[in-house]
Amino acid sequence: MKKYIDQGKKDTRSGFGAGMTELGRSNPKVVALCADLVGSLKIEQFIEENPERFFQVGIAEANMMGIAAGLTIGGYIPFTGTFANFSTGRVYDQIRQSIAYSDKNVKICASHAGLTLGEDGATHQILEDIGMMKMLPGMTVINTCDFNQTKAATLAIAEHHGPVYLRFGRPKVPNFTPTDPKFEIGKGVLLNEGSDVTIVATGHLVWEALVAAEALENQGISAEVINIHTIKPLDEKMLLASIRKTGCVVTAEEHNFLGGLGESVARTLSQHHPAPQELVATQDTFGESGTADQLMEKYGLNNKAIEKAVLQVLKRKA
Repeated sequence: MKKYIDQGKKDTRSGFGAGMTELGRSNPKVVALCADLVGSLKIEQFIEENPERFFQVGIAEANMMGIAAGLTIGGYIPFTGTFANFSTGRVYDQIRQSIAYSDKNVKICASHAGLTLGEDGATHQILEDIGMMKMLPGMTVINTCDFNQTKAATLAIAEHHGPVYLRFGRPKVPNFTPTDPKFEIGKGVLLNEGSDVTIVATGHLVWEALVAAEALENQGISAEVINIHTIKPLDEKMLLASIRKTGCVVTAEEHNFLGGLGESVARTLSQHHPAPQELVATQDTFGESGTADQLMEKYGLNNKAIEKAVLQVLKRKA
């Protein structure tokens, strides 16, 4: 098994901030809008260097989406920023009508997604956002795994025409992908080759999948690990090739099992290659207040849960 090295824990939201700083210097069409959360989105340097290209909208997220849609008409590339709950649930009508339906080139950038928002609790811990956004026609949905990949994704979506939902998080997590990785929208990343089971992970669960794969190797189980950073469009070709080889799959995500990555994989399998699948995800529940580690443990979103799911799915192989 290939060994991945944690280069030092960093928060993925800081990867977004680093990407925005670089875009501010390289692309004069990029503008930023924020709903009173500049510090949380880590875009202070972008604002300092490009004050004329920043719009502080305040706690008026619906207005922010409408303004962003309007800015595209003038040829600008607006990046909106707030917590994931406020980037989606609070403004779904505006996104649907003004951005997705109108095919506006808006980049909806969402921090503090999932349970790892932590102590702010269930009202802020959205676990439905991937499902909401992937159901919008024409919407690209990206969920990155570490600092480096988030920075790369931020740069890549500026070059992509059309609405994008970019999801990232609050906690510091292992930073293990290459410093300047090639980011291809819609293309999965094969992290480890295996023959017994495919583990398909996204976001914060990618590192946990690698940890689980190493533990499984010590038990004589060969796990193939795929990082699906783009949930829509889904890299069905890579997924099917892997699952045809291994015969079963575990999906892992910091999201409700309804509507997330796991469901997208299940649909793909039902259409092209039925195979046993186990889903590591929240089980149709809201979160609660606690530290990120406490919550991921309680709701079964870590390497131990992935390892357990692998042992279960292996029993179901024909």
